[in-house]
Amino acid sequence: MKTGICLPYMKAGLTREDYMNWFRRVDEGPFHSVSCGERVHGPTYDMRILLAAAAACTERVKITPTLYVLPMHSAVQVAKEVATLDIMSGGRVTQVCVGYGGREQDYAAVEAPFKGRYGRMDQQVATLRKVWAQQEIIPGAGVIGPPPVTPGGPALLAGALGPKSIARCAEWADGLYAWSGDGNRAELERAFSTADEAWAAAGRVQPPYHLGGFWCTLADNGQQRLYDYVYEYLAIAGPEVAKMMAESVSRSSPDRILEALDNAEAAGCEEVFLVPATADLAEIDRLSDLLARRGH
Repeated sequence: MKTGICLPYMKAGLTREDYMNWFRRVDEGPFHSVSCGERVHGPTYDMRILLAAAAACTERVKITPTLYVLPMHSAVQVAKEVATLDIMSGGRVTQVCVGYGGREQDYAAVEAPFKGRYGRMDQQVATLRKVWAQQEIIPGAGVIGPPPVTPGGPALLAGALGPKSIARCAEWADGLYAWSGDGNRAELERAFSTADEAWAAAGRVQPPYHLGGFWCTLADNGQQRLYDYVYEYLAIAGPEVAKMMAESVSRSSPDRILEALDNAEAAGCEEVFLVPATADLAEIDRLSDLLARRGH
């Protein structure tokens, strides 16, 4: 199982130096890939710019957006951004996660319609692939570049949760990004089993790629900081939901994180993203030591 790490993008006050340190340490570490999520509200940094900086300042790790809330954007612009990111990384953008998103406030803030986002994304995925294949979008206007390093563009993984959404994505996705906040084996197994069945029902020959993720921390005072991070992350959903989820996470010690990694591998993860709760450099160093201990 390959292991990636998510950049800190939810913490206010981070500087260029902070991110440069993260890029260097991650690239020197045992991580297969680096990712970043997308949010509008809160003290969040822009996913595209952070990943572009990571692409320019690293040499080894794969660069994976996790994920584009695709219906909030122009598909043509996303196709251009991803292709450019692939070039700037030297061909290290081999997969991109896309999802519908559930935060109506984020849609409203960027003046994108929340209603109809499911059908819209089906059409947008087709547009992404047409642009990457260098097919015209506007007849007679020519192709839209640049072409990505990988002919036809990166694999598209669906960040979907429910059975209906997963079944819909089985028509076009190359895999599933399954999320379990506390690294629960049963949750991940359920998601991957649902995806496997949906892919088979859709007549897909190639089974879906299994990507997973969970929250964790090895920073000092870790459990409290993990609680605070998850609460802040979900505060937009209301205090009851935020409190319930924050109380459900526990991966704040080496043994607990090792257990979650074992859970992910046993559930069928081919790759898993660790999402640290803090921007402390200790997260990278201690996770690197933990992965070495696990025999990564």
